Amino acid sequence: MITFGMPALIELNTLEEHCALCASLGLKFIEINMSFPLFQAERLDSEELERLSSKYGIFFTIHVDEAFDPANVNDRIARVYLDNILETISLAVKAGIPTLNMHLLRGIYVTLPHKRVFIYGENEDLYLEKMRRFRDLAEEAIGDSPVRICVENTDGYQEPFLLHALDLLLESPVFGLTVDIGHDHAIKGQDLPVILEREPRLSHMHMHDAVGTNPHLALGDGQIDLEYYLNLAEKDRCRVVLETKTIEALKTSVAFLKERGRI
Repeated sequence: MITFGMPALIELNTLEEHCALCASLGLKFIEINMSFPLFQAERLDSEELERLSSKYGIFFTIHVDEAFDPANVNDRIARVYLDNILETISLAVKAGIPTLNMHLLRGIYVTLPHKRVFIYGENEDLYLEKMRRFRDLAEEAIGDSPVRICVENTDGYQEPFLLHALDLLLESPVFGLTVDIGHDHAIKGQDLPVILEREPRLSHMHMHDAVGTNPHLALGDGQIDLEYYLNLAEKDRCRVVLETKTIEALKTSVAFLKERGRI
């Protein structure tokens, strides 16, 4: 059986409210989102996370702040991001959190008359040097714990520097892959071949339905071949976040899965 979880929801005000909802729906984990003020590393306590895990019979994963960018061209800003991820890794190791989910940012671009030019692409050596430093620091901090950092597809890997960074991170065993099926649908399936070429590293999935470029719909409310991705998740033993944005859509998604015997 697939292990299903829920995302952090803006409608809920406390971590315990999230835990109660998660348990009531028969889900197994909550993906804490560090873009929310509630879920900053300094406000999360490993003992409290362990207490709630025991009380509700669930566990946690973490979605790293979506602004996280260890390759920022300003060294002081990049250092702050590195300090933040190291603090987050420490929390994950102490609290038994298995997965940190992160994005690879494209960064700033310059719009020329005929194309966009990405600063990271024009300065790829510097960009990859900073990503290598992030990789090595993360690997050292994780050590022999089971924590893994999974890189999520967002807006496509068409820019070569993004693919080079992805493969550089995957050189380390502490990194893996997340497939976000709605993001992939929005760009007409351009990310999936990249991920399937690296399928042995796939261990996390963000599942939501979509219509065209409108994602994060309840399962069954869109156009995605959900059975394909459910089978993929089962084959690769992915943890699956039902990444809707409202309680109502989350409940609809759980009902969709129950009707098909997936939960």
